Amino acid sequence: MTEKNDINNAANLPEPSDSSLSYPTPEWQKFGEHQWCASDLSEHLYQAMIDIGDGIELCVEAGGNPNHPPLLMIMGLGSQMIFWPNHFVKRLIDAGFFVIRFDNRDIGLSSKVQIDGLPRISQLKMMMRLQTGLSNKGTQVAYNLTDMAEDTARLIKALQLGKTHLLGASMGGMIAQIVAARYPSLIQRMALMFTTTNRAFLKPPKPRQLYTLINRPESHSERDIVRHSVWFMKTVGTPGHVNVRMVRDIAKIRYQRNFHPLGTVQQLNAILASGSISRFSKQVKAPTIVLHGSADGLLPASQGRVVAKTIPNAKFHLIEGMAHDIPEYYQPYMVDLISNHLLEK
Repeated sequence: MTEKNDINNAANLPEPSDSSLSYPTPEWQKFGEHQWCASDLSEHLYQAMIDIGDGIELCVEAGGNPNHPPLLMIMGLGSQMIFWPNHFVKRLIDAGFFVIRFDNRDIGLSSKVQIDGLPRISQLKMMMRLQTGLSNKGTQVAYNLTDMAEDTARLIKALQLGKTHLLGASMGGMIAQIVAARYPSLIQRMALMFTTTNRAFLKPPKPRQLYTLINRPESHSERDIVRHSVWFMKTVGTPGHVNVRMVRDIAKIRYQRNFHPLGTVQQLNAILASGSISRFSKQVKAPTIVLHGSADGLLPASQGRVVAKTIPNAKFHLIEGMAHDIPEYYQPYMVDLISNHLLEK
């Protein structure tokens, strides 16, 4: 069962017109009948709530020339779509893509999943079982990664995108692999960033970075959430390239936009319960590149190498000095790699 957010109150969006649907330009009508309005997160994008069925609505933003190749961006664990930096999104638009980003279920303004009666789960125990090759599939969780991949595929269909490029980061990269394996007719090419196959016996996170998955803020006040966000990014982000002011600003926006800590818990449970996705990785037919930072302590670079070895004919690019984020300094290089691969004739 899902609960839909009070969208207009949470996002401070204008009430949609009763008389007609709204499109940024007439060309946007090819994406279906939706109510688009200017994004309150980015001057380059427009926002809409997209009903993908089964009681799930996803908050979606899109921008660029609608006649350009579509690029659907899938974000990671507990991360609202604002974690795709606006400068990074603009660079992708300038590179020739029609860019779409969205809040995954249970995060941001997208629908929340509330299932009564689920047992309490020891995530640490599940992590240990996953690392040592034991299955967590018997554990009752709200949903798993294949459900989240189904959301993504339904979004592609709801927007009538046709063959789509995927860009997935971290958990979003896992979801992208599943989508590409299960829906090859929907996917053109794929780029993955600091992600994994989630199989057993991979090099584990470093202790400090692992702690970010289980440590909780002191309270649910905005002040403590912002503090926790800064600590988190300083821990997993690229050394010397974490813009603390920007991190604070994004943390405040994220908190005021929609604060739902259960969503992050349930998404982590989905990762742990899903176990290895290697069976999907092996089935990917879309030409794929894998980008991974050499300084990533949360998902060590060797995990990205495993992804590239598991996906047929995938190419691996190690980015020296980068960690588990998308720093401004590395963005031009990353966009060049991504656009050259995705737009390759």
